[in-house]
Amino acid sequence: MNRVLAAGLVLLGVAGAGVVLGLLLVAPSGTAPTPSSASPPPARTSASAAPSAVDTAAVNVLARAIVDAIRAHDSAAFGKLTCRPQSVEALAQLQRTWDAAGPVTATLKEPPEVRGESATAKVHVEAAGGTKDTPFPLHKESGRWCVPG
Repeated sequence: MNRVLAAGLVLLGVAGAGVVLGLLLVAPSGTAPTPSSASPPPARTSASAAPSAVDTAAVNVLARAIVDAIRAHDSAAFGKLTCRPQSVEALAQLQRTWDAAGPVTATLKEPPEVRGESATAKVHVEAAGGTKDTPFPLHKESGRWCVPG
């Protein structure tokens, strides 16, 4: 896999894994992201109730939107999917990384897994340099599903 694509996918994986890659909901602002030591919310136990149809549908829509943003190399669209705002520079860096990667295909590797107010969407990306599967942790915050940062 070429280094540029790998760097872009690592950046995306880091965003989903809890490093502050909270992209702005409306317009970019703020400061550059910094690593976070926060852990994702704990998974539900087997005794927990099944996820609601509304949450399952919302997570599926969010997962497809992540895939669409990656395919289109659209950092602004990806920014609207995150829980927290991100700086102009962070958005610009993500955009430069995606632009340098060249054409890619992105698909959901499998249906997202919903566990209470957390979920995981596994995104499969293929490019000239190779392939990568990236799990995106998702979280329900203030009634809205988003990519945590």
